[in-house]
This record gives sequence, structure tokens and C-alpha cells, in this order.
Amino acid sequence: MDSLIIITIIFYLLSTAGYVAYLFAQKNYFQKTAYCLLVAGFLCHFAIIISSFIKAGHIPAQNLHETLILVGWSIACVFIIFQNKFKVKIIGIYIAPLLFFLMILAAATPDKSMPATGIFKSFWLFSHIAAIFIGEAALALACGIGILYLIQERTIKNKKRGFFYRRLPSLDLLDSSGYACIIAGFSMLTLGLITGIVYAKYAWGRFWSWDPKEVWSGITWLIYAALLHERLTVGWRGKKAAIMAIIGFAVILFTFFGVNFFLQGHHGDFTRW
Repeated sequence: MDSLIIITIIFYLLSTAGYVAYLFAQKNYFQKTAYCLLVAGFLCHFAIIISSFIKAGHIPAQNLHETLILVGWSIACVFIIFQNKFKVKIIGIYIAPLLFFLMILAAATPDKSMPATGIFKSFWLFSHIAAIFIGEAALALACGIGILYLIQERTIKNKKRGFFYRRLPSLDLLDSSGYACIIAGFSMLTLGLITGIVYAKYAWGRFWSWDPKEVWSGITWLIYAALLHERLTVGWRGKKAAIMAIIGFAVILFTFFGVNFFLQGHHGDFTRW
């Protein structure tokens, strides 16, 4: 397990270096090499998860160490699917370092796995975790696209066709691809909340208990629901949508880290952080 984590970290580090080289040199072979290295890291990443699953007999999301690994893998998976669909090559400059950072953080976090109870092997829990992580991975990608949009929009506004203008995609492509990520992420987030509510009834005897993570997950859902509503009814596009995508992901990060570390509730005890 440890050796696989190290190999995965190395692949993501090399991929990061490749995307940095592509950013500056704009040579396609740098991007292709970086992408292949990221896919290799993704496969090693998947092997870590399979190994943990076989060993524990349940989805490996019992503590922060396992959760970080699963989150990183979800982001890599969504990125690979996205890359094949939208061809926004430069987004790897955001994803590869993020994956490297997550795996470094996971490697530095103790693995405090404990024997799982029966409720941890629930189909509803598996569905909840899978949907939430895939949804949040898509929204993480939307955040990165939003950052690139703001950089490119500012470059165009200042009428300086310099470094970033020649290296970033068009505003229309960034806007449409970011919107697609938000649609996919919001759909999976909705499914994750529904399955989570069903699982809460199974595990704790009630659908909703005002647990801090439940509350902040609901707030996150409302932010993205508002973004989609405004886009469909008022026509929110471009800069406003990009800013909201970044704010939404910031709330996700607080829900993921802040709630577990600073607020008490079922999820804090459950994941043994």
C-alpha cells in the first residue's frame, strides 16, 4: 500500500511538471506526456482503493486518510472523462498539482482504520459516498475552470494579449465546459443527498437530524441550485457564473474539512477524523 501511494505521488508530480512545461512551451507533446502520466497515476490510485476495499470489505472512506485518497481518485476520474469530452488541455495545470497535494496529504495522515460495523457496509452508504465524491469532483473541476475564466476575462478586458491570452481557451469554451461540470456535479450532489437521507434513516432512525455536515451540505446544494436557476432564468453566464462556481467549491471545502475538524456531529464520529 505505501509503495503504491509513493508511486502514485511520483506520477502526479511528473504530470504536474509536464503541464507546467506545456503552459510555458505550448508544445503538444508536453501535454500528451503529462496526461499519460496522470492516467498512470490514476491507475495506481485505483489499485490502492481496490486493495483497501478487498482488505476491509467495504468502501474505504472510514477516516481522513482513506477519504483523501478516494477524493483524489474521484477528481482524477472526472478529469479524464472531462478531458476526452471537452479538450480543454490547460486545465491539467490545475488538476495535476491538486492530485499531487491530496496524495501528499493522505500519505502524511495516519491510517486509523477500525473494524467496520454492519451499517458501514450498507448499499445506501456506498451510493451516498460514490455520488457525493463524484459530484464534488465535478464541482472541483468547475472551480478550476472558473479560475481560468476569470484570468482570461481579465486579460481580454485589459486588452493585453500576453502570456495567458495565448495559452487559455476562449471564454465561450470555458463557460460552456464549466457549466457542464456544474450540471453533472449538481446532479450527483442531489443524488448523494437523497441517498444520504435514506441512509440516515437506516443508520440513526431519522431522515434528518440537523447534523452540521447535513446542514452545510444543504447550504452547498442551495448555492449551486441558485446558480443554475439564475443561469436558466436570468441568463447568468461568464464572470458571475465563474465566481459562483469558486464560492460554491469554497463552501464544499469547508463542509469537507471545517465541519469535521471544528463541529461535532454524526459524520465527525463516523469517519473517525
